[in-house]
Amino acid sequence: MKATTGYHDRLERVKSYIYDHLDEDIDLNHLAEVACLSPYHWHRVYAAVEGETIAATVKRLRLHRAAGHLAHGDEDLESIAKRAGYGSLSAFSRAFGAVYGMPPAQYRREGSHRRFAANGKEPGGIAHEVEICDVPRRHLLVVRHQGSYMEVGKAFDRLFRTLAQHGLMRPDLEMVGLYHDDPMSVPEEALRADAGVVLEAEAIPPLEAATLAGGPCARLLHKGPYADMQPAYDWLFGHWLPASGREPGDAPVFERYLNTPQDTPPTELLTEIFLPLKPLG
Repeated sequence: MKATTGYHDRLERVKSYIYDHLDEDIDLNHLAEVACLSPYHWHRVYAAVEGETIAATVKRLRLHRAAGHLAHGDEDLESIAKRAGYGSLSAFSRAFGAVYGMPPAQYRREGSHRRFAANGKEPGGIAHEVEICDVPRRHLLVVRHQGSYMEVGKAFDRLFRTLAQHGLMRPDLEMVGLYHDDPMSVPEEALRADAGVVLEAEAIPPLEAATLAGGPCARLLHKGPYADMQPAYDWLFGHWLPASGREPGDAPVFERYLNTPQDTPPTELLTEIFLPLKPLG
């Protein structure tokens, strides 16, 4: 157990370094130093533990961030390409298109974030389907996150690595994210979120025990990249909620993840968005 724990701790340092230095050239030999592992073998250790190569991790995180800039900002394509580590716009366009199904300029115009524009209807005029359901009370183990919601994956990485260290990782665990603040009114550096799994167990630092209160919720299924989800929230709060006659409950919104970006293309990611509601009567 100690040896396995040591490897997980070392690779957690590597993942944290990557998240914190995405704008820089990431030297693989330096990452070996961060991991305190031989540069001859550490790539193999990383890929075996993480399920993807270090190059795949860096590429995935940079393209995820780039998708967010394209969906929610007006930064020019050349600047986004440079921040993603590409020396030319054409190279960035090829890489982005291979993962997100369309080149970046088209994605900005027609990506899945555009489905929630114009009165909350699809281009064909079909309204999004929202289901009101009763969610049971759940016990969670969570890792706290503060900062950009686009970087909550860092907390999920730490969550999964800690669960694996203690033999608690199972393929049937439900993954949830709780989002405590409105990113439109709270500074990015102060945003709070919890990356969690549904599991009744003792707290294991850095994991903390938490509770999903449950109760009536509006549920909206989102298909597509995580970077595209803010317009879905805007539609849910700005169009569906006023028309529904319901009032939001005193609890944070949360998401349930039906698949993961490690083995699913961004365009096929499925996320259930839950908006807690006040009970009727």
